[in-house]
Amino acid sequence: MASAIERVELAELGTRECYRLLTSLVVPRPIAWVSTASAAGAPNLAPFSYFCALAAKPMLVGISIGTRREGDPKDSLRNIRDRRAFCVNVVTATTLEVMNATAAALPPGESEFSAAGVELAWTEEPRVPFVANCPAVLECRLSREVDLAPASNVLVIGEVHAVRLRTDVLAVEDPYVVDPERLEPVGRLGGTLYSLPGPVVTLKRP
Repeated sequence: MASAIERVELAELGTRECYRLLTSLVVPRPIAWVSTASAAGAPNLAPFSYFCALAAKPMLVGISIGTRREGDPKDSLRNIRDRRAFCVNVVTATTLEVMNATAAALPPGESEFSAAGVELAWTEEPRVPFVANCPAVLECRLSREVDLAPASNVLVIGEVHAVRLRTDVLAVEDPYVVDPERLEPVGRLGGTLYSLPGPVVTLKRP
């Protein structure tokens, strides 16, 4: 017997219900582990799963950043606006738990790097922190912002000007392709759920 189909009118749902439905439906989502620095140089590290690739040349990525519960901008967004630069550190199976630790709400100016015990390094110019042992890091400059009102989110579009890659995650046959089985990327599901690397299927385009 076939299961019943329910049509959900989103106008009848609150923000929290819409969030739970969306984030358990659009899965798995890549995680942008965003590292930034304040105008005074204080490092910040936070994960965002409203993250996607937008274009290849110039290489553009998009991150949707919401506000704090009080309505103030999150530290990551404030820092990106101040420095006009940030890094996206790719989350892997080995960094999943420490990434989750950096999602904790800390007072402004307190570093998630220090709180979670994450080793940091710095890019050259513009000077931005990144996760030192991360196998893949996108160095980005702020390209533009898109206000997603009436939602409280801001879409940050970053232009990637350099990519840091550990050579052991590259495909043997192509130095510009990352092997997912070597990288072991993690995806975000709904709630407290994550997808770990599994079997990789190869399909040739028709």
